[in-house]
Amino acid sequence: MIKKRFNVTGICIPDRHYMVDLGSRIEKIVTEYVEEGKYFTINRARQYGKTTLLYMLEKQLKGKYIVLSLSFEAADELFQSLYTLAAGLIRKISRLLQFQDISKELLEEWNCPLSREFPLDDLGERITKLCRSSGKEIILMIDEVDKSSNNQIFLSFLGLLRSKYLDQMKGVDKTFQSVILAGVYDIKNLKIKLHPDQESKYNSPWNIAADFNIDMNFSSRDIKSMLCDYEADYKTGMDITYMSQLIYDYTSGYPYLVSRLCQMIDECIAESEQFVDRNIAWTREGLIAAEHRLRKENNTLFDDMVKKLSDYPKLKKILAEILFNGASFPFDRDNHLIQLGVTFGFLKEREGNVVVGNRIFETKMYDLFLSEMAIDSNIYKAGSIERSQYIVNGTLQMDLVMKKFYEHFTEIYKESDQKFIEEQGRKLFLLYLKPIINGQGNYYIESQTRDGKRTDIIVDYRGIQYVIELKIWHGEEYTKRGEKQLFEYLEFYHQNKGYLLSFNFNKKKQTGIQTITMSGKIIMEVVV
Repeated sequence: MIKKRFNVTGICIPDRHYMVDLGSRIEKIVTEYVEEGKYFTINRARQYGKTTLLYMLEKQLKGKYIVLSLSFEAADELFQSLYTLAAGLIRKISRLLQFQDISKELLEEWNCPLSREFPLDDLGERITKLCRSSGKEIILMIDEVDKSSNNQIFLSFLGLLRSKYLDQMKGVDKTFQSVILAGVYDIKNLKIKLHPDQESKYNSPWNIAADFNIDMNFSSRDIKSMLCDYEADYKTGMDITYMSQLIYDYTSGYPYLVSRLCQMIDECIAESEQFVDRNIAWTREGLIAAEHRLRKENNTLFDDMVKKLSDYPKLKKILAEILFNGASFPFDRDNHLIQLGVTFGFLKEREGNVVVGNRIFETKMYDLFLSEMAIDSNIYKAGSIERSQYIVNGTLQMDLVMKKFYEHFTEIYKESDQKFIEEQGRKLFLLYLKPIINGQGNYYIESQTRDGKRTDIIVDYRGIQYVIELKIWHGEEYTKRGEKQLFEYLEFYHQNKGYLLSFNFNKKKQTGIQTITMSGKIIMEVVV
């Protein structure tokens, strides 16, 4: 019997891999899309489980339908001319038909010599004959379809499918029951791929396609079903409900991130020096260790993120504004940059505004942006000096971190103007903090409190959490409210001590460090 594993490469197979039960999603696609004769595109970000979904869908459809499942991965040679496209599709589909219930005569007719003068018209006629004579409805599925979506020949192929679809609706042709195209980009809106910074010259002929509204994110309940399967094999004693929600909190259900975190806990964290067995690894501390390790690794998802941010500097600027300045942008898919961010999985909608897609992407972007800033940053260098003083017996001395930040900030930026500090304050503190916790700790920004006036940072260092609120000073009354909110936040995080860093631009400001106590909890307030 094959031992099951978590899998993040290629297709996930239920008998070989721990995976989320896709049954309800597959059934919904079949009943609401395929059986209704809809043509549609499954467009989601990289490593979102599209290929696995197509594989599972094909298994469900086979028998009742003839399924032609293709991929345009590494198929550039198909798009050299209309003839090579038609000939290549005939060849690829012929191989698939050999394994399905198709007569020898029909297969021979499909493979007869192709017209060089009118290759697409000839291909269209063969599709008609095949669909009329096959005895079953035929489903066409193409994965990685956007690999050639910037090619005019590809548009011609879409035009053929569209024309035949419309003629079938009129009752004057016979063609595929359903066509399913999968890729990152929505080919109903080709300007995203073709001309990211200007208006597209093309109109996609794929405007016949139905909107695909199936949620492909994993819910905490989905993750729980996968962990229950794992727990039945290993009996770790983990709190499945708690771990499922925690994994969701970090990933927002992004399929690759969910599976990779689980894989890392199982294969890397468990039986490590710090987590000697699976019982200890499948805990909050084990997950934090896995998340920290995940962000440090090179993988195709993060490599693609860096490339996309380099290719689209305006999108990168929006993300930096959200992360560092608490900027709020309305969620509007008609905004080209917002649509790009959603397409790549970097952005999503929350209560009508744009937010970063998930906590791991958010922290990864912080790491990237801060590393770019660190090269010429005096405050980063200050945090790097004698950083061992901040760690005593494996414990982060956050009081000392705050005191030293106050000293270094005051010395380095005493001549800086208000506008510079207001725009850079959060960046400067994170730059100072990064080299201190680097390698042993991590951090994330509480997105629900991040705005133009306030940001909460949660630092995890070897299983101990530190809550730090950063805010721009807006008067005594606002400060009092901020203190009260921080006390409430400490209660939520079960912490007895928190830290308040205030950037004060009042002309008569009083800088310094003080301690505030309320209901048995302590706040160390640093005003710069």
